[in-house]
Amino acid sequence: MTTTPVPETSGTPSGPRSVLRDPAFLRLWTAATASGLATWALPFVLGLAVLDRALTPAGLGLALAARTAGFLAAVPVGGVLADRHPRRVVVLWAGLAAALATPLIAAGLGRSALLMCGAAAVVGAGQGACRPAFQALTAEVVDASRRQRANAAMTLAVRITTLVAPGLTALLAMVFDTRTLLLVTGLLWLPAALLPPAPPAGDSPAGPAAPAGPRTSFLTEFADGVREARRHPWFMAGLAALTAVIATGYSATGVALPLVSRDRYGTEAVLAGATTAYVAGALAGALIIARLRPRAQGWAALAGLACYGFAPLSLLLPVHPLVVAGAYLIAGLGIELFNVPWFTATQREVDPGLLARVSSLDFLLSYGLAPVGLVLIAPAMDLFGWPAVLGACALVCFLAPAAAALAPGARGFSRRPDTAAVTPRR
Repeated sequence: MTTTPVPETSGTPSGPRSVLRDPAFLRLWTAATASGLATWALPFVLGLAVLDRALTPAGLGLALAARTAGFLAAVPVGGVLADRHPRRVVVLWAGLAAALATPLIAAGLGRSALLMCGAAAVVGAGQGACRPAFQALTAEVVDASRRQRANAAMTLAVRITTLVAPGLTALLAMVFDTRTLLLVTGLLWLPAALLPPAPPAGDSPAGPAAPAGPRTSFLTEFADGVREARRHPWFMAGLAALTAVIATGYSATGVALPLVSRDRYGTEAVLAGATTAYVAGALAGALIIARLRPRAQGWAALAGLACYGFAPLSLLLPVHPLVVAGAYLIAGLGIELFNVPWFTATQREVDPGLLARVSSLDFLLSYGLAPVGLVLIAPAMDLFGWPAVLGACALVCFLAPAAAALAPGARGFSRRPDTAAVTPRR
């Protein structure tokens, strides 16, 4: 089935507040925020368990690896289920699974590594199944004219939780023990599961869903999503660029930034400053892109993605710490100037009946290859030296989006040549 994409227009009230005043979207936004808090808090709580000697560093690594494995295994399955069944039902069961499994992590902490890792895998599976369903729910709940602002509000929630979760966890740790904190993260999954609204009566704002047909295997249905993604050359090129940037630039800076902060500058303040600057830049980027409508949205978004190259480049050169922080600020700004138009274009261009599967392919490759990058970067630095690796990663970050910009439809993230500039500036 092929649908006609609906371009964004200016027929509804503008501004992020108008989106958050929509009760249905507010419920969805609150649910996504709660799931984000639970997702980001869990590693910090387990880290506190290591400090309390309730968990060994090896046990922490196993638990986080199990959670990642569960996430990656559930993303494609969740995408298929979210296209087969009502998306809010998929979020409900995925959220409840994560909520019920979290206390088992607490029960296994320091007692049974098998129970703890198995429960962590279920929590990760809940997270993975939620991601494509939330993405598709946004397209169902929000009309096309406000979707870019809705995606900006969703990504703002992600960045705010990135800032809030570690500090809030540290504050709560002064009052509660680790097992209680784990139970709190489990409770956060309840609003994530229960709050998402049903789509409007009749056709959703995303357009009519694909008609029900004979039930086929998961693999066949996921392959249908891959074929839909391949129908959009700009999507495949952009996904390749995003995956390259995350697997190289993001992974390299994740490994190199602590080392450079310690060995070159002799203080952890550079690590903290750069990390904070990145999140601040991402917050600013989300606020800007909520209103900004470049005439060539795809090219502008890919230029934002290329800005991540400044992060490894700043670690390569002996510059003032403020330059490192500034580079990370630009990287954070650029990543959101890419993310929001990317999500919005995917929701606009992809067949609504295949949207969750295409979104799951996005998350599977872009996030799934990040751990691979982290594993390979450290040996590469030992073999070739960190300056050579950082230089190569910076080059990939600059060149991959530039190459993606040459793909058909990349100018406006659309197969239609007239979609590059359909949205008026506001």
